[in-house]
Amino acid sequence: MTTEVKKDSEFKKLLEDKQYFNLPKVGDLVKGTVISATKNEVHVDLGGIATGLVRGKECYSESEECRNLKVGDEVEATVLELENENGEIELSFRYAGQQKAWQSIKEAEEGNKIIEALITDANKGGLMIKMGSTMGFLPVSQLSPEHYPRVPGGDKNRILEILKSYIAQKFEVKIIDANENEDKLIVSEKAAWEETQKDVINRYKIGQIVEGVVTAVTDFGIFVEFDKLEGLIHISEIAWKRIDNPSDFVKVGQNIKAEIIGIENSKIFLSMKKLQKDPWEGIEKKYAIGQKVKGKVLKTNPFGLFVELDQDIHGLAHISQLSNKPIANIEEIAKAGDEIELYVVSMDPKNHRLGLSLIKPEPKKKEAIADLPATPAPAVEKPVDLPAQTEEKKEKEEVKETTKKDTVKETESVEPVKEKVKKEKKARKERKTKKKEETKKNE
Repeated sequence: MTTEVKKDSEFKKLLEDKQYFNLPKVGDLVKGTVISATKNEVHVDLGGIATGLVRGKECYSESEECRNLKVGDEVEATVLELENENGEIELSFRYAGQQKAWQSIKEAEEGNKIIEALITDANKGGLMIKMGSTMGFLPVSQLSPEHYPRVPGGDKNRILEILKSYIAQKFEVKIIDANENEDKLIVSEKAAWEETQKDVINRYKIGQIVEGVVTAVTDFGIFVEFDKLEGLIHISEIAWKRIDNPSDFVKVGQNIKAEIIGIENSKIFLSMKKLQKDPWEGIEKKYAIGQKVKGKVLKTNPFGLFVELDQDIHGLAHISQLSNKPIANIEEIAKAGDEIELYVVSMDPKNHRLGLSLIKPEPKKKEAIADLPATPAPAVEKPVDLPAQTEEKKEKEEVKETTKKDTVKETESVEPVKEKVKKEKKARKERKTKKKEETKKNE
């Protein structure tokens, strides 16, 4: 009895010990040894537990290790069925390749690793890539400065042409979004480039002057390459004056100097105008409020005229400062290229703004009044009465006094009469009351 219990407990341990008894489940990635291999069928020994079969399209994997298999080779496969018609476990090299690819993708994402991606195709939004047997996407916005297609005017056909030139090339990328269930894989070449350029970027500080080559000129600025890095000179940082087209100042391939004014991760912002003296400094010595000046109209807008006073100082004549009457068409007042005379009405050197007007400014009334000398108030003289006026005044006062006395007398004579009437009314009332009482008694 004791021997049987002991055998049962040992058998139970063997069942629980995965080392001796561990059947795979559908979807598991298993390892085995090839025991036979043909073009369309491969038999695999799964550690003595069972035999697996890989056949048909499941034999084909894009991995090199699954081609030209020989007896004794170790392989990995995915379990499709636990038992087929022959009692064997149905396996797949194809799914195994996908599983291994996603496994390596997850490891690369978690480890923030840089990996290679093969460019297979291109569209206007970016590049189609392949990592192992998994397809993914590399957006245009995630390309490194070296491969980013900067095209003047943003010609989409030209952009697509540049992107297609990258097909069959391998780019170093980082994974920024991966989801096996949704079969989604998004990568970034820019993130990988930033990682490799960290040490180089850290060598530069704001305020440093760099020299580089213009790699692209766009509507919004200039791109400059230096020390394998790339910086942007925004249109507002090219010169102190107003600029409509950066290509009027520099050309692609030109060597220029600029000052670093900002660093944000891998983004470097440069300035050309910082290397020039600010022409707005001391402008108060050159121009004054109310001064009449000559200027050339550079541009007309619905809200006013942009006027060049000299090579570096430009001003704005707002539409409200062009005429005292309503303006239907601003070009009736002036056109681009016209030379006109205006008045300076405001200056803000700090913000590089200067207001102009075709209407001559009038001096402020408050200031004009304040400038007048104070006039003392005239002394008020007491009027002097003439003799005739004095006699007339005395007569009027005597009449007033007499009238007042008569009024008092009348009031005093009326008072006793009122009192007498009151007493008679009271007596009459008492007699009536007494008479009523006597009548009641007789009844």
